[in-house]
Amino acid sequence: MKLYGTGELEKRVGEALESLKECRLCPRYCKVNRFQVKGFCRTGRYAAVSSYNAHFGEEPPISGYRGSGTIFFTNCNLRCIYCQNYPISQLGHGEEVSPEELAGMMLTLQNWGCHNINFVTPSHVVAQILEALLIAVPRGLSIPLVYNSSGYDSLEALRLLDGVVDIYMPDLRYSDNNAGKKFSGVNDYAEVSRTAVREMHRQVGDLKLDKEGIAIKGLLIRHLVLPNGWAGTKATMEFISRELSKETYISLMSQYFPAYKAVQNPQLNRRITKSEYEEAKKAMLQAGLENGWFQEI
Repeated sequence: MKLYGTGELEKRVGEALESLKECRLCPRYCKVNRFQVKGFCRTGRYAAVSSYNAHFGEEPPISGYRGSGTIFFTNCNLRCIYCQNYPISQLGHGEEVSPEELAGMMLTLQNWGCHNINFVTPSHVVAQILEALLIAVPRGLSIPLVYNSSGYDSLEALRLLDGVVDIYMPDLRYSDNNAGKKFSGVNDYAEVSRTAVREMHRQVGDLKLDKEGIAIKGLLIRHLVLPNGWAGTKATMEFISRELSKETYISLMSQYFPAYKAVQNPQLNRRITKSEYEEAKKAMLQAGLENGWFQEI
């Protein structure tokens, strides 16, 4: 809202749309003209949306008691073989929307009473989000914005979002590039995601809650425990503790199951065991990270 008032938001929209002409808004840097063709993310000039709704299944400070206003964007800049939302992220289920339609979704979710607007898988549509905000803000959009990403985000895009996003909720999926290459189709996930979360933390700091326990600003990191230690949990927790903050909120997730192509992969074709999750929990606590949520298994 402040950036809109100073004209800075309009300036950033212009910069973001210009970047689409030789796309460098995600770490793929595929440099295609997305006004004419689709990038690696299978998305062109306009964002596609699978659904939008009040979601009650996010972490407690995000969903709260009125729900998180989730907008699920179609397609993704990763190719995770175990994606649990693969019909949306990999098969492209969804419809293209105009900036006006996307702004309308945000305002509808606010009118429903949602605590926030939660952009799910937004890394490839930063320009389109900013463009829609330029419409939604003068029409009254005022609730916090959540950037819910895979962690594979570029500094160029994140800097456009500085002062726009209130809550960053990225994944930190792997601490080893070999795992990122095998399971998500990128050669540099570890470095890129760590650089991204450093920038996110610089912008918004540790997670802050209001008197009702609802998130209003800050960083919340998700970490999905994978079978056979492929997530590299110990190294990830040590990185967070050492280079971000021991006050960082962590959602340590146990719900992995072999979806999509993982069913045929012998390294990922089972759920995690109780002992694997307990080992991940131990690594988190030993790193001095005590804020966050554990799950039953």
